[in-house]
Amino acid sequence: MEHSSLVKEFLSHKEIAVVGASRNPAKYGYIVYKRLKEAGYKVYPVNPLAHYIDGDQSYPDLQALPRSVRAAVVVVPPEISIEIARQAVESGYTHLWFQPGAESSSVIQYLQARGLKVIHGACLLIKVGA
Repeated sequence: MEHSSLVKEFLSHKEIAVVGASRNPAKYGYIVYKRLKEAGYKVYPVNPLAHYIDGDQSYPDLQALPRSVRAAVVVVPPEISIEIARQAVESGYTHLWFQPGAESSSVIQYLQARGLKVIHGACLLIKVGA
């Protein structure tokens, strides 16, 4: 699938999880979370160390989210991404977007081999407006 079509498909989801959402407004995990929220998405912060982010309940992992969530943005180091990928597969996610620096080729191959659509090498912030 062409990259722009994949981005459009990802952004058509109304509910999006942000893995690595942060309470710190200077971190990308917070900025991505806040930008999606401001763009009108129902955003679920995923951070096992936070109970709330920006007043919203935070979830410890992808498996704790409502079953209706099928897309996630990943803003964590690559060594954590394999666990996120495993959770995504087990929970029935269809789309993952790895922010630059969060991806690894082995994680991308693992997800694609299991039928998930993966975006990497592009910043989500550019696609949802500055």
